[in-house]
Amino acid sequence: MIEDILTSAHQVVRRWYLPLVIGLILLILGVWTLFTPAKSYVALAIVFAIGFLINGILETYFAIVNKTNGWSLALGILSLILGLMLLFNPALSAITLPLYVGFMLMFRSVSGIAIALQLRSHYVIDWGTLMVFSVLGILLSFLMIFNPAFGGLSIVLWTGFAFLASGALSIVFALRLRKLHTFIQKELE
Repeated sequence: MIEDILTSAHQVVRRWYLPLVIGLILLILGVWTLFTPAKSYVALAIVFAIGFLINGILETYFAIVNKTNGWSLALGILSLILGLMLLFNPALSAITLPLYVGFMLMFRSVSGIAIALQLRSHYVIDWGTLMVFSVLGILLSFLMIFNPAFGGLSIVLWTGFAFLASGALSIVFALRLRKLHTFIQKELE
């Protein structure tokens, strides 16, 4: 029975090097993002445009199918229209991305406040956490809207740091899997 468990675990960890490769790629992307902010920003603008387009389609569909409040439908339609505009005009995307992210954050935060108040009216204990994050979202949205340079730089920096952190995490995970792989191999011999 123990041998069956070890054999099964060995099958899971035998390709421990795949998270290592992914981690190295993410580290390279993180360094590239931080050292080439202009190119990274253009690439991010295109990726965000695609993301907003998909989000708009799905959120509009969700709002229509589930007959949710008008905020969800308005947010979905806004995401869809702006996603198309940003996708087909990369220069516009680069200029408006911080504004767009700021306004989307504001709309989501206002929606979050409405949901928090609904939760409170239904005596849900943890409604306050959603309220705090929603108010914080509104404050950050104003910072992005009124200072687009801050918004653009923030987007690039946080993306670069996210790549670096994800890469490091993936490498640590791979090394742990390798250690487990080595241990299991010795036990199976």
